[in-house]
Amino acid sequence: MPSHSNPVNWFEIPVTDLSRAKVFYEAVLEVEITESEMGPKKMGWFPMEMGIPGSAGTLVQGEGYTPSHDGSLVYINVDKIDPTLAAIDNAGGKTLMPRMSIGDHGFIAYFEDSEGNRVALHEAP
Repeated sequence: MPSHSNPVNWFEIPVTDLSRAKVFYEAVLEVEITESEMGPKKMGWFPMEMGIPGSAGTLVQGEGYTPSHDGSLVYINVDKIDPTLAAIDNAGGKTLMPRMSIGDHGFIAYFEDSEGNRVALHEAP
């Protein structure tokens, strides 16, 4: 691993219904997700900007991509967790763990998205 970078530079969130997941994440995060196809995979790209902190990523529908509560956990940065959890519940998701302090590092929460994935939120201090 290069010493001048953080270890993660990309994430993929598995989905079974890209259209449904796109509507869910656009409502929750107030962003526009751009759909495309790469071979047999359907993808929904989160907005990204080069040269700023954070990782880019996509929703992916295709063979080998199965939504789950198991496995890796993606943390999405938000300004405020509580209103985001309310938007998640209103958009068909479910709060799994409410806002919890992680001390000097801010707050986190877990939710289930429209596809059945366990995903996390992070609110900086």
